[in-house]
Amino acid sequence: MLAGLTPEQLDKYQLDINANYRYLTNGLNKVKSSSPRLKSEFEDVINAMDVVGFTEQDQDNMLSVLSAVLNLGNVNFELNSDDAATVSNTGTSALKQAATLLGIDALEVVDCFTFNETVTRGEVIRRNYTAHQAEDARNATTKAIYGRMFGWIVNKINQLLAPEILEKEMGEIGILDIFGFEHFEKNSFEQACINLANEQLQFFFNKHIFTMEQEEYKKEGIDWNEIKFVDNLPLLHMFVGKPVGLLSLLDEESFFPKATDHTFVEKLNKAFEKNTYYLKASNTTSNNFTIAHYAGKVTYTSDGFLEKNRDTLPPGINEMLQRSSNSLVSLIFKGTITRTGTLALQGRSRKSNTKKGRKAPVISAAKRKVTLGGQFKTSLQILMERMTHSTPHFIRCIKPNNNKAAASFEDNYVSSQLLYTGMLETTKIRREGFAVRPPFVDFVKKYKIMLCGKKLGEDKESCKKILNSAGLQGFQIGHTKIFLKYWHIESLTEIIQAMGKSAVHIQRVVRGFMGRQKARKQRVEAHKQAQQMTSFLTQIKNMSVSSYGKIQDVVRQDSNIPDEFFHPAAAVESIYNWPDPPPPPPAAISEEPTNQKKVTIATTVKDKDESDEESEDDILEDEFTPVKTTGITKYGHSGTRAASVRWFKATQSTKVQQSQGQFFEWFHGIITRHDAEILLQNKAMGCFLIRVSESRFGYSLSFRVSDRSRHYMIDMTASSKYIIVGEPKVHKTLTDLVIYHQKTPISNYPGVLTIPCGQQKGQCDYSDLIGSEAGDLYHELETPSQEDVISIYYEAGPFQPRSTRRAPPIPERNYGYTGLTVDRSSRPLPQEPRQNYESFIDNQRSQNTGKARLSTTRSRLQHPK
Repeated sequence: MLAGLTPEQLDKYQLDINANYRYLTNGLNKVKSSSPRLKSEFEDVINAMDVVGFTEQDQDNMLSVLSAVLNLGNVNFELNSDDAATVSNTGTSALKQAATLLGIDALEVVDCFTFNETVTRGEVIRRNYTAHQAEDARNATTKAIYGRMFGWIVNKINQLLAPEILEKEMGEIGILDIFGFEHFEKNSFEQACINLANEQLQFFFNKHIFTMEQEEYKKEGIDWNEIKFVDNLPLLHMFVGKPVGLLSLLDEESFFPKATDHTFVEKLNKAFEKNTYYLKASNTTSNNFTIAHYAGKVTYTSDGFLEKNRDTLPPGINEMLQRSSNSLVSLIFKGTITRTGTLALQGRSRKSNTKKGRKAPVISAAKRKVTLGGQFKTSLQILMERMTHSTPHFIRCIKPNNNKAAASFEDNYVSSQLLYTGMLETTKIRREGFAVRPPFVDFVKKYKIMLCGKKLGEDKESCKKILNSAGLQGFQIGHTKIFLKYWHIESLTEIIQAMGKSAVHIQRVVRGFMGRQKARKQRVEAHKQAQQMTSFLTQIKNMSVSSYGKIQDVVRQDSNIPDEFFHPAAAVESIYNWPDPPPPPPAAISEEPTNQKKVTIATTVKDKDESDEESEDDILEDEFTPVKTTGITKYGHSGTRAASVRWFKATQSTKVQQSQGQFFEWFHGIITRHDAEILLQNKAMGCFLIRVSESRFGYSLSFRVSDRSRHYMIDMTASSKYIIVGEPKVHKTLTDLVIYHQKTPISNYPGVLTIPCGQQKGQCDYSDLIGSEAGDLYHELETPSQEDVISIYYEAGPFQPRSTRRAPPIPERNYGYTGLTVDRSSRPLPQEPRQNYESFIDNQRSQNTGKARLSTTRSRLQHPK
């Protein structure tokens, strides 16, 4: 934090990078020596909070609390003339700064740190603290502030990451990562708690790996030689047993007013005098005692055990912090602490995830104070209940050396860890035991295919048949389960895979044969249909020639045929009212019809979904993203254009404008990806635009690359910030996002954003987002040359936004007939009679027959009567 904050922020949070803070071990030297790395890590933390959804106010409150904790650590005390503790001159400034950051009164803090007042029979009794007691009060206060803030962070993360709809039966994957066994030069209460947790987990490990597994072998009647292991259950009873257990005795001593750390050790010596796991110190005045853990003997110093276990705040501190003007401080101190030590901000009891639905009750102020040891024991008990009802997987971490040195492997040190963790026995039981134990029903259902269709029962005999067919040895069959080695499953899997390949080969051959048979039948049928069609056309042709000949005979014999019959043009014009033909579209008068690509682009008008399907982009885009929220939102039905418009007007309209009120040049409205690609066509590499999404509340980034356009979704975080999906960086504004990626490439593309792509000349694709206020606020594309304008017009037509684009009008086909009613619903519209007549004459010219009749007809047409 000291390395990552700007000078202005350091002044705001009243921090000094050159100051020595008591709660930071080598803090100043660390900041100076590793400032760039620490600054980068701080930025990563802030970015992670943005991604999760912490607001700016949340982050500001957190930094204020952390700064206050650092300043409280530098509050020093001294004794006055009455031997009472008082804040020294050097600590006054730090106290005032801390009180300001916490939103509390500095004088009230001094009173809580330096004396305690009690009322007895109406008389106020004031008891001054010594300098040591004042320091304890200061440390307890800062510890409570830091601890409760940490609990609030956990609560906040769970709240922000929780699914919108919680199912009743929801699966869970939990990860338990704790400190390993600790043995330092001086071991205190913290090391005792950590080592107790390791003892409990070692017991669970032994029970799960050895006890439960060997009991199952006996239950199923499996021939098995029992493997011995070290059982640490007596040691756990010594720690958590009642009424005489180490933690129980510690709680008992913590509530005695005159109890000391030495009296606590004396009680331990008396209670565990005959316990083989407890070793008392040779010096009777010593406050040390030794416990023989599964990992080795550890000597503990009882100094501070009672005070740390009490975990009490000075009187008045809790009430004072509840009245804080800092909303975060007030919130976390109004919450209550459960029996497991977690912070309950809602004041409700929380259920642990066990089958019995066990609750961790909340302790109110009126009840007896729960000690730190009691909280730890309850938390450990609930943890074991949850692990018992789960399917655990264990990962053992082995330290190569005790010096934290690289490339150093100490054989004896590693061997001792493998020995006391039980890894040697674990390896043995895994090697000699049966790792896979499916019930008969599951095994037969999965592997019955190996017997190729034989009807099998779900019993022991069927399992034997399957295993014998595979040629496996070394398995055992129990009363309800079959016990297999780990390599048995590998062998069965290989057989199943080989059978699968054979089945695919058989399917390929059979499908090929069936396909060829089908194709052969289709070819025969097609040939038959072609012959029938040829015969039918020949008949039509012959009938036409015959009919024409008969008509000519009638014409030749009838002398009363009117002249209009031989001059059809005039008659047609008088009968039919033909409209003027519509002008051809631009694409129809192009120079050459061979440029099919241009014609396709110009005449193809696609729906949004069809245009999206043709793009070959490998980046997810908003049109293909399912809507995260369903149903009706406060902006309307989610995933609709109307809802997106309302969302933009309500929350985003002022965020994409410059200081002069104009919109940024790269901003575009609700246009499709296809529209964006048209805008970016023939643009320079890296030319980009940001458009409003229609299918979700967010944006999309589109930019030009060498041969196409790329598209990325821009999501809104819970804190109303912007992030490109798949990128780690969160940005406060879209402008920050653009500036950042003009310098930094997107992770899966080496290029950066270059120049913004403005609006098409004379168009504004975000007018529906701002209504009549659009005016002249849009940016135009650069003015193209006349040649380019003609080329673009013929290729795609003048660009129009999606909301205003229309297909070209279809010309009306209102062919009329005078004195004749035609039913057009049952047949297509007729051709022009003149065209019919001329087509018929041209067909007859190619015929060898009827030449005389044609010549006669022509002469009569040329010389009408």
